[in-house]
Amino acid sequence: MTKLKLGPLPDDKPVKVSHELPATVFQDLKLYARLLTDDGQPSADPLKLIAPMLARFMATDRAFAKARRSQQSSKTGA
Repeated sequence: MTKLKLGPLPDDKPVKVSHELPATVFQDLKLYARLLTDDGQPSADPLKLIAPMLARFMATDRAFAKARRSQQSSKTGA
């Protein structure tokens, strides 16, 4: 199996968001979903990949992490 950045998808309470994606991005999501599942298993829902991908992206964005820490410290008065 291909080593992907995403692991198993968490079972979380969803918040409904509606957004249009370019067809090429959706095709890549479908391919990623197929690659993510084990052989013989049905593919994951490609739309369920969006939230973990965004979370992973934000978690590895150093500038965002620095800005978030700055934002949180200014809210606590530190």
